[in-house]
Amino acid sequence: MKDNTNNNHSFHLGTKSNFIILSIFPLCLLIIAFFIDSPQNIINGLHKIIVSPDILLTDYLAVGGIGAAFVNTALLTLVGIYMLYILKLKINGTLIAAIFSISGFAFIGKNILNVWPIYLGGFIYSKYENIHMKSIILALMFATALAPVVSEVAFGLDLDLKISIPLGILVGIMIGFVITPLASHMVRFHDGYNLYNMGFTAGILATLITSILRSFGLIIETQSVLSYEYSNFLRNILIIMFISMIVLGFIINKKSFKGYINIFKYKGRLVTDFTKLVGYGITYMNMGIMGLICVLYVIVSKGYFNGPVVAGILTVVGFSAFGKHPKNAIPILIGVYVTTILNIWDISSTTVIMAGLFGTTLAPITGTYGFTAGIIAGFLHVAVVMNVVKIHGGLNLYNNGFSGGIVASIMVPIAETLKNRGERNETGN
Repeated sequence: MKDNTNNNHSFHLGTKSNFIILSIFPLCLLIIAFFIDSPQNIINGLHKIIVSPDILLTDYLAVGGIGAAFVNTALLTLVGIYMLYILKLKINGTLIAAIFSISGFAFIGKNILNVWPIYLGGFIYSKYENIHMKSIILALMFATALAPVVSEVAFGLDLDLKISIPLGILVGIMIGFVITPLASHMVRFHDGYNLYNMGFTAGILATLITSILRSFGLIIETQSVLSYEYSNFLRNILIIMFISMIVLGFIINKKSFKGYINIFKYKGRLVTDFTKLVGYGITYMNMGIMGLICVLYVIVSKGYFNGPVVAGILTVVGFSAFGKHPKNAIPILIGVYVTTILNIWDISSTTVIMAGLFGTTLAPITGTYGFTAGIIAGFLHVAVVMNVVKIHGGLNLYNNGFSGGIVASIMVPIAETLKNRGERNETGN
């Protein structure tokens, strides 16, 4: 169902304008990096980031320092934007979600080296299937969730580098080759109620890879390398960024919030592209508002703003162009928050805060089945996500997408049955 009511009250925003808007954040990070850190520290930090194991949780702010982490994020994001530009793609909700996901996860596992074998594998797949690269670039951008596999095989298994580096590249190419057909089939598993479909696909593939590596006696274990010293600085940058997005959306929407409330009527199930449904002005406003909600959630949880938390916030913001809004996301956050009060997990820990932020992947469940269903989804998600990482050893950066797929596949059939029963009772059948 397309809603054109808001589009009549928005300025026309061309493709180039959107590319410029999306490039502002990474360019600002690039400039800030060289203001707060020296070129030598940044270069040394980037080297540490490239050769370090990247399995969950690896905070590049702790590994390479804030300057190197900012440069890594800026370069990866700008490269992603440039690829979309040269492929002549029009910026829409899915591409915005992909760009912001890359920005976020460039803080905790994706770097300027380990993503390229996956892109190369996708390019080979496009030639093999005789299809244009533009038709699979979105899947490949999300598929870089498995970039830690490349780094782990190349640098983390204590093998001779003459063997491990080519092997890591080869594994990355294979991932890029198979991920697109896998993702198109995996969406049937959760029926579009898990927004991070590639996270579920990557989780399945990472589990297979981890199992194979472990069968050869190679140890794949999760880790926890986190930063805490940059929390206030990161918080302030995010707040400025999200307020700016709200102001930008307000201006694009002809200096009005008119039409924003219309976004709440959309359930969020795949595919829900807000740029097409309510226009770019409302979309950017929604992204900024969701970003501030996420910042508030971290503050209320008494957590730190570090690489993993920033990754979670930026991913939520990206998907606020593609299905998430306050009405369908907040119940998930409430569900996770209440659950952690009642069980064994520390509500202020980075992993639990990540579960809340990324748990909004289940926002379509709230949109379809209501507030209570959203709270239950949040409860189930945090229980699952705290355990499934052991299965794939942290090689899948989108661990919450994997968990969300599991929760949605179990919860949706039950919710649908109860919903149908209630409708039958109302009609007397």
